[in-house]
Amino acid sequence: MEGLTRRHFFFHDQPEHAAEKESCHFCQLRAFPIHKDMPVTIVNAKDQAVIPPNFRFIDRMVLGQGVEPAEDSFRSGCSCESDGDCQYMGCLCLADLADQESSSGDDDDDDDNDGGEVKGANGGRPVKKRRRGRKAYAYHTHGVKAGLLRSKMLNSKEPLYECHAGCSCSQGCPNRVVERGRTIPLQIFRTDDRGWGVHAQVAIKRGQFVDRYLGEIITSAEADRRRAAAAVSKRKDVYLFALDKFTDPESLDPRLKGPPLEVDGEFLSGPTRFINHSCEPNLRIFARVGDHADKHIHDLALFAIRDIPRGEELTFDYVDGVTDDGGEMEGGNGGGVMTKCLCGSRRCRGFLW
Repeated sequence: MEGLTRRHFFFHDQPEHAAEKESCHFCQLRAFPIHKDMPVTIVNAKDQAVIPPNFRFIDRMVLGQGVEPAEDSFRSGCSCESDGDCQYMGCLCLADLADQESSSGDDDDDDDNDGGEVKGANGGRPVKKRRRGRKAYAYHTHGVKAGLLRSKMLNSKEPLYECHAGCSCSQGCPNRVVERGRTIPLQIFRTDDRGWGVHAQVAIKRGQFVDRYLGEIITSAEADRRRAAAAVSKRKDVYLFALDKFTDPESLDPRLKGPPLEVDGEFLSGPTRFINHSCEPNLRIFARVGDHADKHIHDLALFAIRDIPRGEELTFDYVDGVTDDGGEMEGGNGGGVMTKCLCGSRRCRGFLW
C-alpha cells in the first residue's frame, strides 16, 4: 500500500508513466469532478493488502452489452414554473408516486402555497393563494432537515422519483437530492476481519443521502453466466444487485416484463462497493428514478436510517432481512452451503444466505 501511494505522488504526473496512471486507484478517484470538495481516500493501517488491481473506480453507471437507455423520443421531464412546484402531485416527475399526504410532526407543512389567503401587495386586500395539489415530495425542503429523506419514506421501501436533467427546474430543485450527487467525504479502510470497509469523514444525519451503488448494468443472462463462471457463485452474489423494483409480467413496457437487469460492482464501481453487510445496518438502499423512461436502469441510492457519528463504519443489509419469499432469515438451509455472516451485531442472523 505504501509503495503504491509513493508511486502515485512521485511518478503519475509524468508522461512516461501514463499507462500506470490509468490503472492507479488514487488517480481514478482524483479524476472525479467532486474530488476536491468531497474526496474519497484509501487507508490501510492493518496489513499489506491493496485494492484488487483489476478493479476500477467509476462515478457513473456503465451500460453493458445488450443494455440500452430509452430513446430520446420517449424521454420527458417536468415543466414546473418554479422549483417549489416540484413537491406537488402536479409535477410530472411525481406522476407515479403513491398518494402520500403530508403528516404532522414529520414534514415541512408550513409551505405558503397550499391554498388559503395571503395579504395583498402593500398590505392590501387578501388574495387567494394558488393551489397546486397535494404534496407528494420525498424530502424535507427547508430548515435544519432540508434535503433529508422524510420519515414516511425512510421507513418504507417505496421508490424515489426525482427531477432530472430533462426537467425545466434548476439544479437547486429540492427534488434533486440524488441527482446532485454525493456530498459526503468517504474513506475506504482496512477492517480487522472483514476486508475493506467504508466510513465517513463527517457525521451523517438520519435521512441523508450518502452515495449510489454503481457498477456495470448487465442482462440477467449475463449475470447468470458470471455467477456460473465465478469460483464461488455465492461470493459473486455479494456484488450483484437486481434492478427488479419495477419488474412486472403485466407491464406495458417490455423491458420491465422479463428478468430484470443486474448491477455488477465487482470490477467496476464506486466507493460504496466496499461497504460491508450488517444485520443491524445504518444505511438502506432505495430505488431512485429520474427519467421515467429509464425505470429499467434505475439508481440504487444509499440513505442513512439513523444518525451516524463521524468514523463509524457504514453498513447496509445485503438481503434486507428477508428471504425471497418474504420470510425471516434463519441460520441454516437444510444442509446446504451457507455464507457465514461476520457483522458481529446484536441481531446477527448468523448467515448471509
